[in-house]
Amino acid sequence: MSDQYLVSARKYRPHTFETVVGQSHITTTLKNAIKQNHLAHAYLFCGPRGVGKTSCARILAKTINCENITADTEACGTCETCKSFSTNSSFNIFELDAASNNSVEDIRNLTDQVRFAPQSGKYKIYIIDEVHMLSTAAFNAFLKTLEEPPAYAIFILATTEKHKILPTILSRCQIFDFKRITTHDIVDHLQQIAVSEHIQADTAALHVIAQKSEGCMRDALSMIDRIASFTNAHLSYAATMEHLNLLDADFYFQITDKLLSQDVANTLLSLDAILEKGFEGEVILEGLAEHFRNLLICKDARMAKLLDVPNDHKAIYYEKANQMPPSFILSAMNLINDAIVQFKQTTNKRLHLEMTCIKLCYLLQTAPTGVEKKNKLTEPFVASVKKETSTASPINQVAIASVLSNTDDIEISSKQEPLIHTVLEEPKIAHKQEVPNPVIVNLESIAERKGIFGQNKNAKKVSLNVLSKLENQLSNPIIEEETTIAPITEEEGKAAFEQYKKSIAADNQNQTLFQQLLIMELQVLPPDELHLECPVELNEEYAKNQRGQMIQFIQDLLKRPVRVTTSYKPNPELLAKQPKALSKQELFDKMSEKNPDLQLFKDTLGLQIEY
Repeated sequence: MSDQYLVSARKYRPHTFETVVGQSHITTTLKNAIKQNHLAHAYLFCGPRGVGKTSCARILAKTINCENITADTEACGTCETCKSFSTNSSFNIFELDAASNNSVEDIRNLTDQVRFAPQSGKYKIYIIDEVHMLSTAAFNAFLKTLEEPPAYAIFILATTEKHKILPTILSRCQIFDFKRITTHDIVDHLQQIAVSEHIQADTAALHVIAQKSEGCMRDALSMIDRIASFTNAHLSYAATMEHLNLLDADFYFQITDKLLSQDVANTLLSLDAILEKGFEGEVILEGLAEHFRNLLICKDARMAKLLDVPNDHKAIYYEKANQMPPSFILSAMNLINDAIVQFKQTTNKRLHLEMTCIKLCYLLQTAPTGVEKKNKLTEPFVASVKKETSTASPINQVAIASVLSNTDDIEISSKQEPLIHTVLEEPKIAHKQEVPNPVIVNLESIAERKGIFGQNKNAKKVSLNVLSKLENQLSNPIIEEETTIAPITEEEGKAAFEQYKKSIAADNQNQTLFQQLLIMELQVLPPDELHLECPVELNEEYAKNQRGQMIQFIQDLLKRPVRVTTSYKPNPELLAKQPKALSKQELFDKMSEKNPDLQLFKDTLGLQIEY
């Protein structure tokens, strides 16, 4: 049939170097090689699937045999050689699938054909696809022909697994590494195809297809064919997500809002609705991980280029990212990552997924986020109190923070009378002269003026008892006396080191360590450092290995913190006493001195000493 349907992957397969998508670093090199007549006898194209390896091999084979190469170093497409190539009737281009022709006999048949010169055209080109599937014997049979083929023979090998090819084959080829095609390049190419095929496609839908293809153009073309049939040539974002069995970004935005509001019930209900649609728990967790990763990227403008989402969603991501602290995002990513790792091992997968969501709901109540909430509340409050007081009068900020630590947002009831008019005196500190400095602090006036309280309609009411407790803690602060630690004297340090050596000497199994400790020199560096100078490198290794045990022993003995440091300080006398390593020749000479027959034995048999 003349109107036979062709899938897009075949219909829009590149036929010139210019139409190859995302591999300009390779196509430019090949075109220059053709232009300068610097063609190699063997090429190896390697890279992921669906990125254009075999297509580039065919284009190269077609171009170098073209009779009328264009000024852009492309095949003309009109000469007899190009026409025979297009109709698969060329006698100069041979394609071999190594996945099904991987034996020695197949390679021998190929090498037998190489002996005959081309009937027309300049070159005979052999394209071997999936070359890594050849057996070791087939590779060895191919080596000689691949290294020194006739001048008219060119081999183009293609593979997705370069590491499986013998190094002897790799060394005989020019290697070209194909890269994954970027999302942007795939979207641009899909838009051109959509226009050619009269398909109405949303850019967001094409972006999802490009992401799902993971850099493989063949997969992207296959997906656009399926979805075009499913949607009757109208690729909307929602229909694309439904057909590819992906969760919409709106779901993740909604569930994130519920997690932030700690709404466990609605979170589990939303999760149940998604599970009822047939989505796997692992897909949900991976989508959540990707969602929080995108939110974290939005916290820093320098990372904006890493945000790989449709343009319509970028503004929403930036808005949502500003609503949550970085500590929450990082903790959520860590929790979700652990859940993904454990998902395959768990028996009750639904319960595992629900427990993960419940933990995420209460994540804001953990320590790191709680500290941020306290700071946000207490810092402006303390700053306002400081402004009301004299600069010479420190107040007990810890007391304020401890009273307010259990309140999220605070509002003072307008029905209450003026609450606190108290006099705070500077706390009495030991060994310091008391300097009375009365300060009047009106908490209500400060709160109203600074706008700290009364901003949240759902805020908690502060009772008079809470403020009375604050007044008591401010009026009677608990002051810890300053304690100073005396520095370690030289006598104490050396005595402690001697005690440690005695403890090691008492253990018969540690005599080697004891001998090493004996040659170390101790220096006491106040206030708390014991420095060991080691005359031999091996001696320093012993010191480093024992440092933790030594610190613990001396700290228990002196009842104070201690630091132990080491350094290598060569001692010529001790180094001279160290036994010198002998070479094999020197070792043999010494043995021959003791036993002359050894030299006779060597000479009789004509033996040589290995070096």
